[in-house]
Amino acid sequence: MGLDLLTTTRAFRRRLDLTRPVDPADLLACLDIATYAPSGTNRQPWRFVVVRDSDLKRQVADYYRKGFAAYLSARTPRPDQLADLASGRYLAEHLHEVPALVVVCALGRPPAEPSVPGAASFYGSIYPAVWNFMLALRERGLGATLTTAHLRYEHEVAEVLGIPDTEATQVALLPVAHLLPGPDTPAPRRTPAAELTGWDGWNRPLTGERT
Repeated sequence: MGLDLLTTTRAFRRRLDLTRPVDPADLLACLDIATYAPSGTNRQPWRFVVVRDSDLKRQVADYYRKGFAAYLSARTPRPDQLADLASGRYLAEHLHEVPALVVVCALGRPPAEPSVPGAASFYGSIYPAVWNFMLALRERGLGATLTTAHLRYEHEVAEVLGIPDTEATQVALLPVAHLLPGPDTPAPRRTPAAELTGWDGWNRPLTGERT
C-alpha cells in the first residue's frame, strides 16, 4: 500500500457513480480486507449488511434523510464548512441511487453506563475495520464515505434490514460506488501534524533533535 492511497482516500460523495453497478465479488474482496483490522482481545466483532435492493435502499435513505435534516437543524455551520455541507446534502438526496449501501455493525451493545474506557473499547474495535474497507475500495477504483446520520433511527433501520438490534449495534453506513473521474490529490488538511502534537505533555513543542 502506497502513501498515495492513504493520503487520497477521503469522503467521496459527489464522485460516486450512481449508474454503474458494483460487482458483489469486489465488495466481498474489500470486506475480507476489512476483517483483517485489529480489535480488542481479537474479538473480531464486525458484521456487514450489503443493501442493493431498490426498495430497501429507498427505505434506508428515507431514515438517513430524516437524520441528516436533524443534524443540520442542530448546528450553525462556519463559512468554511458550507461546501462540505452542500456535498452532504447531495449525498442525502441521492443515497437511494447509490449502487450499494454497506451497513457496518458491531456485535453487542455499547456499555449501558457511559464511560470513556467502555466507549473507546467498543468503538475502537470496529472503526479500524471500516477504514480498512475504505482503503480496499479505493485501491479497486471504488469509493465511499463513512456516514452515521441514519443512526438516529437505528431501531427503524434494523427492522427494515432484519438486524437484531439487541445483539448488534450499527456503527456506520457506507454508500459504495465506482468513482467518477476527478482529482486524486491528497486531501486538504488545515494544520500540519507538528502543530497538533505535544511532546512529553499537552501543547509542548519538540526541542532538540528527534531520536
